[in-house]
Amino acid sequence: MSLKSLDSRAIIGEFFLRLAQNPGSAWIDKVGMKFNTNQETETYKWLGQVPAMREWLGGRNAKGLIDNGLSITSKTYESTLEIDVDELRRDKTGQAMIRIRELADRVNSHWAALLSTQILNGTSTACYDGQFFFDTDHTEGKNTTSQSNDISVDVSAVPVSNHGSVTVPSVGEMNNAILQGIQTILGFKDNESEPMNEGARSYLVMVPTSLWHIAQGAVAMPVIDSQATNVMGALGMDIGVVANPRLTWTDSFAVFRTDGNAKPFILQSEVDPQVTAIAEGSELEFKENKHHYGVKAVRNVGYGFWQHACYVTMT
Repeated sequence: MSLKSLDSRAIIGEFFLRLAQNPGSAWIDKVGMKFNTNQETETYKWLGQVPAMREWLGGRNAKGLIDNGLSITSKTYESTLEIDVDELRRDKTGQAMIRIRELADRVNSHWAALLSTQILNGTSTACYDGQFFFDTDHTEGKNTTSQSNDISVDVSAVPVSNHGSVTVPSVGEMNNAILQGIQTILGFKDNESEPMNEGARSYLVMVPTSLWHIAQGAVAMPVIDSQATNVMGALGMDIGVVANPRLTWTDSFAVFRTDGNAKPFILQSEVDPQVTAIAEGSELEFKENKHHYGVKAVRNVGYGFWQHACYVTMT
């Protein structure tokens, strides 16, 4: 790009081009459902379950949505880049554009940052049923039976030939722990005690970076511990693994169902990213010989279906 074209219009255009080219972490859309809103606080009343099919006796038995009163309030976020006018003029190597692209990448990774905080706080922050998102005693409507999506797996008791530790489990131990997380999700019942995940076929295993290579082997290797066939290949399921560098866990991970109409998390967007420039001919340029490029977005995240998530701690 020539220096003559390196004005604020070109810089903003490059920002949005990069924003479209690099949409951010692919796992965001797998675990989060995005809602656009035009108000600061949005209430989500639909987080209960729809009624199951029943024999038609004595007329229809209509049931409305359960109002759980979950509300999410949007927050305003910004990031501003300062560029010296003379440095911009002298920039023959395109370093200014590199920084603009990096700014776009930061914006694209923002959803991942917000969701990662929600995931990390899942054992101590309430979701729509009043329980922690990852908890041992969820109930759903008239189904008063406690259900847990916060489980522990004793990896030392797993019947494999090679054993590791809770922070460095063997591939066989990790394989067993992942399967127990999936099994837990499959067993969840709705407010009418009906299985709500029996059609689930796609899962995402989210691990800290320290467990990534072990989790990949646990899912992808055809043979476990050099002797046992990996049953994951025969399940007919799509099981993916993603390393999330923002997770601070050392002996735990999360499993999410990714093919449901509802998702484990809510992405609420009130204002999509906007760019404002204080550039050519501005008072800032006159007084300080600088340009500012500021990004603003109004958004937030919240918890959706706990029934599509399971937190697994290896003990």
